[in-house]
Amino acid sequence: MNEIILHHYDASPYAEKIRLILGAKRLAWRSVQIPWVMPKPDLVALTGGYRRTPVLQVGADVYCDTALIARVLDEIAPAPRLHRSDRMAALSVADLAERELFGAAVGFVFQPRGFSALFQGMGKAQIEAFMADRKAMRAGGAPRMELPEATGLLHHWLQRVSEHLADGRAFLVADEPTIADFAVYHPLWFVARAPALATVLGEYPGVSAWMARVAAFGHGTSSPMSAEAALAAARAASPAAPQAHPWVDWHGCQPGDEVIIEPADYGIVPVRGLLAISAPERLALRRIDPRAGEVLVHFPRVGYRLRRP
Repeated sequence: MNEIILHHYDASPYAEKIRLILGAKRLAWRSVQIPWVMPKPDLVALTGGYRRTPVLQVGADVYCDTALIARVLDEIAPAPRLHRSDRMAALSVADLAERELFGAAVGFVFQPRGFSALFQGMGKAQIEAFMADRKAMRAGGAPRMELPEATGLLHHWLQRVSEHLADGRAFLVADEPTIADFAVYHPLWFVARAPALATVLGEYPGVSAWMARVAAFGHGTSSPMSAEAALAAARAASPAAPQAHPWVDWHGCQPGDEVIIEPADYGIVPVRGLLAISAPERLALRRIDPRAGEVLVHFPRVGYRLRRP
């Protein structure tokens, strides 16, 4: 099998979600560090424009969005299985955490005390570039949650998780970790990275103990890789056969039709290509890039729009 390559940066909460899943599955992977802000020329050579962090690459297959990346890692290494048909509660908790808890964590951290910790060691120009980049990324989407609402929602989640763990269970839904644990953990990890704000987590000792259990999975075995080497790996490989996925047509499209796929909420950058996969849970475009060669760029259905150019 081709190597697992993660394009990420260390401070990304969503990348931490995937790094911990790699650790829970005891996988070896290659680490390609990407910029915090645009431009990201090496990354978009693979994705066709998609700019969010992280992106998973396996040969010439490029996977966008952690919802899909987590499922792909379940396919690569089934133990522990994060998505199970008898664990709908795990999916429900994960979806709600991505919609509510992450926004609350960001709104809470981006207060002055958290802001200074997040950007410690960065110059004024770097901070201004980051803020401008994130403002552009939110264009057309929901604004950042205001601090009072973010604080209230964060405490609401911490209380709910604390009560859920009060019976002594090790993980949120099952005896082993599920996608719910990683989806709830990574926003709280973002809060924990700001020492002046992390005291809020200490008010909920059951949550802190659960976070320690999740963190103990570590990040698996990683080794650095350059962006150029990752692009060379894509050029040297062939995308997986799309026939492995059933074709479901809800857009009046046929295989090979030129279409655009873009996020529906934020970071709305269109990716154009030839539709190769239209399955119940995922979509994929075939692209040819001068630097990456022929690649298949995969997206989850939920949270993305498919349209004709």
